[in-house]
Amino acid sequence: MEQSELQVMTDFRTEHDSMGDVQVPADAYYGAQTQRAVENFPISGWRLPAAMISAMGLVKLACATANRDLGKLTGSGKNPLDDQAVECLLQATREITEGKLGDQFPIDVFQTGSGTSSNMNLNEVISNRAIEIAGGDRLAVEKPIHPNDHVNMGQSTNDTFPTAIHVAVGRQIHSDLIPALQKLHTALSAKAAAWDKVIKIGRTHLMDATPLRLGQEFGGFARQIELSIERAQRAADAVMELPVGGTAVGSGINTHPEFGKRVAAVLAAETGLPFVEAVNHFEANAQRDAIVDSHGSLKTIAQTLFNVANNIRWLGSGPRCGFYEVQIPTRQPGSSIMPGKVNPVMCESLMQLSARVVGNDGCITMSGAAGGNFQLNIMMPVMAHTILESIQLLAAGSDAFVEFCIEGMEANVESCEASVEQSLSMVTSLNPLIGYETAAKLAKEAFASGETIRDLCRSKGILDEQVLKDALDPWSMTEPQA
Repeated sequence: MEQSELQVMTDFRTEHDSMGDVQVPADAYYGAQTQRAVENFPISGWRLPAAMISAMGLVKLACATANRDLGKLTGSGKNPLDDQAVECLLQATREITEGKLGDQFPIDVFQTGSGTSSNMNLNEVISNRAIEIAGGDRLAVEKPIHPNDHVNMGQSTNDTFPTAIHVAVGRQIHSDLIPALQKLHTALSAKAAAWDKVIKIGRTHLMDATPLRLGQEFGGFARQIELSIERAQRAADAVMELPVGGTAVGSGINTHPEFGKRVAAVLAAETGLPFVEAVNHFEANAQRDAIVDSHGSLKTIAQTLFNVANNIRWLGSGPRCGFYEVQIPTRQPGSSIMPGKVNPVMCESLMQLSARVVGNDGCITMSGAAGGNFQLNIMMPVMAHTILESIQLLAAGSDAFVEFCIEGMEANVESCEASVEQSLSMVTSLNPLIGYETAAKLAKEAFASGETIRDLCRSKGILDEQVLKDALDPWSMTEPQA
């Protein structure tokens, strides 16, 4: 026999499940059900995000802890475990939570809609790793720490997989998204304070409007992000109820009545987040409205980031033929044909990822509406992948925007102030003195003649010089007047 043929034969081992024998990679920690799913779903090459796998491990840790405390793992059921085996099981789940064995979760996102394939993938890996920790042979046919009987005790994919989505979403929002938005809010607030004395022209409908201060404009941006932080918190709050404890259809068959409450308590203690057992397990198992609700807030954050980035892009346009009221940091050459051209690449990056998140909301909404039939939603893996992608994009995009754009941005004071006196909307402050109709005629005449409102008023002898000076003071136009 050729050496290459021998190698091919020994690269696999035979595993068995309820459907028969399966050839599994020889050194894999997973088993037959995982391998079937790998072969059945050669779709996208996208795996569940690491944050989701970690959350699934954490849910398994919480479930094993609850079963230990309830005496279920060591009780009189089939193949009870001794205390050492239970500790090995807990250690294996902890390792998955910490991101270890990440290459052992190869199943495509576009799989069975409940996530059963990934749940069994996790059960198999935890089972074999726990056996290994206990000093046993993880490749043996008989599993003293069994993937179904022990790792999956008191559980169904139908309640634990959506529980893991909620845990992953809550964790990532608090660890990544909220801090990134807080950093962006701080950076914009600092610019607002630094530029409070810089007067510029306002724009509505992209047309000249009355003056405001550059600091006021950026204060508005900062407030948008402050509200986004509140929305991110609401996005996390939406997923605090956990389906675990409902098992297959919400009835809680094959689990202890206290199981869901205990698991939620462990998850709350582990994460520092106020996770609780679902009020109604039939709703919690069947519907993914909480994910739709959560992502709706993420979509709003995305459109806010798009708006802020786009406004800053416009304010930095130029440098000679645009507004150029702020100087955006130079990051890279902007053209393969126009030497010296520099583009607002960080604004464009944030706008693109925001568009992706808005598009993701369509996937989430469709999955929530069309995927939930009777006692189960069958679109959960793609929902998990999509919402976690949105959180990651928003967080990473905000961080990069602060570091590579906002912090290095400078005000172009000369450009800001140059257009104020030329604005026809300066006439607005004369309304209380000469009336709207007369002011409108002045604006039209000034535009036709090319004069400023101030010069035209002087040449026509409209208003006393001091009254005119006070009325056309740009600073006074940036605040309400008694």
